[in-house]
Amino acid sequence: MSGPVSPSARRRQVNWRLASAGIAAAVVLLLVAANAHLVYVAFASQPDCVAHAKTPGTARTKDGATFRAARSSC
Repeated sequence: MSGPVSPSARRRQVNWRLASAGIAAAVVLLLVAANAHLVYVAFASQPDCVAHAKTPGTARTKDGATFRAARSSC
């Protein structure tokens, strides 16, 4: 069946446990980096002030609906 492994063949064998741990670490690092970028973009891209109604029911769209900001920061 399978006999002893020669030294040259042993050097060519892949340590699958080490390879899978490396791949898992790379995936986790990629997810952490993507989430950090998402948080950075969320804080860096704050929208400017836009004209909107300050009191309820004063601004109307072309179909008659009223709107206003939920919480005005301007």
